[in-house]
Amino acid sequence: MGRVVVVTSGKGGVGKTTSTAAIGAALAKGGQYVCVVDFDVGLRNLDLILGAERRVVYDFINVANGEAKLSQALIRDRRVETLYLLAASQTRDKDALSEEGVARVIGELREMFDWIICDSPAGIERGATLAMRHADQAIVVTNPEVSSVRDSDRIIGLLDSKTLMAERGERMEKHLLLTRYDAGRAARGEMLGVDDVLDILSIPLLGIIPESDEVLRASNLGAPVTLNEAVSAPARAYLDACRRLMGESVPMVIPGQKKPFFSRLFGRRAA
Repeated sequence: MGRVVVVTSGKGGVGKTTSTAAIGAALAKGGQYVCVVDFDVGLRNLDLILGAERRVVYDFINVANGEAKLSQALIRDRRVETLYLLAASQTRDKDALSEEGVARVIGELREMFDWIICDSPAGIERGATLAMRHADQAIVVTNPEVSSVRDSDRIIGLLDSKTLMAERGERMEKHLLLTRYDAGRAARGEMLGVDDVLDILSIPLLGIIPESDEVLRASNLGAPVTLNEAVSAPARAYLDACRRLMGESVPMVIPGQKKPFFSRLFGRRAA
């Protein structure tokens, strides 16, 4: 059975879609069978990041509503044969997704893939709660800004109350992915430091993605940074995050600093 991971945040523009594509591609490069699922109905950007916008014929809603088979809607990446996309609809809204339809599609995906990475829309409304509903794990994406961290704290509360795991009395494993981090700005007090964010959110740190033009350049080219700029600093940070997601013990290095950052990575796992 595949593992369902939701990539979520309260605030828009923090890098959820970019991270979904980068993590999905990195896992697939490692030989895992991966499907990335776009839950952002009405907007649909994951296909652009993957360079598959011209290949979308059927979408998530078509499958959930029984208008198409899952095999018809899945798009296989042309660069990594174990990476697939299930795109969102651009012409419908989030109300077109039913809980029953989502449950059926996720159940089918579990039978086909090792990892199902769900790209959640921002906020706390229906689309976001449907994206996290069937998750086994969550990656909470945040920027080192007060508003982004506060909104992520709200999302953590929803993960502990609005998921199937929460209803069964189980605690979901949650990971923090800190994006657009600039050590120089943090040192000058222009953004929150890593310690500050961890003190507020109190969930294990999965990775720190540095602010970098490579991420934007790769996205504009329709290729996840882990494929297009594989030796760049953000790509290496995403690759290390994937190794931690799979259970490996990988030293955490804050971008711009040379010393590994162990204390919060291992000291907060019970939080």
